[in-house]
Amino acid sequence: MNDLLRFSESEIEKTQNEKLRAMLEMCSRGHPYYMNKWRESGVNISSITSLSDLELLPLTHKRALMEDPESFRLKLPDLPLHERVLWDVGYTTGSTGDPTPVYNTSHDYYAYLFQSKRVADISGIRPDDIIANLFPLTAAPMGAFVRSATNAYAVGATIFAALPGAAHGNFDVNRSLDEAVALIELHRATILWGIPSFVRRILMRALEINADFRTVRMCALTGEATSKPFREDLRNHLRQLKSAGTTMFDRYGSTEMGAFAQCVEDGPWHNPAPEIQFHEVVDPDTGKRLADGERGALAVTHLDRRGTVLIRFLVGDIVSMVRGPCPVCGRFGDRLVGPVVRTKDLVKVKGMLINPSALIETMNGISGIDEYQVLVRRTKPEDPFSPDELLVRMASTANHDHLSQVVIERVQKTVQIRPRVEFSPAVEIYDPAKHSKATRFQDQRPLNNE
Repeated sequence: MNDLLRFSESEIEKTQNEKLRAMLEMCSRGHPYYMNKWRESGVNISSITSLSDLELLPLTHKRALMEDPESFRLKLPDLPLHERVLWDVGYTTGSTGDPTPVYNTSHDYYAYLFQSKRVADISGIRPDDIIANLFPLTAAPMGAFVRSATNAYAVGATIFAALPGAAHGNFDVNRSLDEAVALIELHRATILWGIPSFVRRILMRALEINADFRTVRMCALTGEATSKPFREDLRNHLRQLKSAGTTMFDRYGSTEMGAFAQCVEDGPWHNPAPEIQFHEVVDPDTGKRLADGERGALAVTHLDRRGTVLIRFLVGDIVSMVRGPCPVCGRFGDRLVGPVVRTKDLVKVKGMLINPSALIETMNGISGIDEYQVLVRRTKPEDPFSPDELLVRMASTANHDHLSQVVIERVQKTVQIRPRVEFSPAVEIYDPAKHSKATRFQDQRPLNNE
């Protein structure tokens, strides 16, 4: 199949329009949620013939998928076997305790392999790479762990799993931090693929025990937002370890969308497969599509799926979009521009609406901090009506008085709230033997907090 990203915008749109018409026709016959929703909205689906017509369709909110995931499965018994049979079930997190299933047929799995091959081409993952899967085993099969193998299969690379993190059940299959470091040495891994905070702890431990990481050339990071200072910190660790390279592949995506890829660090994220999905930046209240360059809510429309199918689905992120030839790699198609702000993460503290991502980026830019955590809580936890406070817990071997002053000044400048600072041992803030992902920000106030 030709690489659609090497075609003009008009050719890409032509292909997407053809795919959209076929996808909507299937949904009108065999998608329980959309059949009902479009009937209630008075939509004549045959009148939606192009991407420009999509605005006539209502947005799909994540809570609808969470409340009834079975109604989002395409049910068409006349489809070929590979388009009907269930290959696997991934799960996406939401605001409830139970994750939401996303169903993938064989057709969808092949499509993800196709998408992953494009991601590898854009980001520079090669067939001769040896990938260390540093994601934890989780109670439900989450995309990051399961799909790491698929990404290796797509390009022909080698992969092994370290299996870090807390255990679930009675089977003794998890490995320690030191065992993960030893496996990276043993297999001579070239790519460390995992959650940024855990990758950093791996590199810190490798330095402590003088591990041989000379073959490592790239860190593939996903699951947490990163910043320039954070990635530079990782690079410094790699330099000290005399690693082969210091490339940072900052992945962005979701279980519902798959992954996007940057052709250059800090650049926009390419949609690697526009023949599989279409993206809009919209006003979440009206559904109106915003012009390229305007920031709004990201909505995805599946163009070629057979399991869980989503049309104008609000992912929950605020971004902007650019199109046309990429000035770096020359590829066409849509590219998402950060900073990516998760709308569910905005928090009100002392009457101020703050963006935890901006706060975390500020903390990542302060040198001398080994581990940290920012907490929002009541000044008296036993009194739910006591005032809010912003607490920064840190572990550091630097001068505490000086570091405290730097943190207070920079945090206050970022969120207009003066924090309280306290120091704790690093393992009390983030223990990689129990958790593979550090909790950098946590709101500990009662759930009814306004």
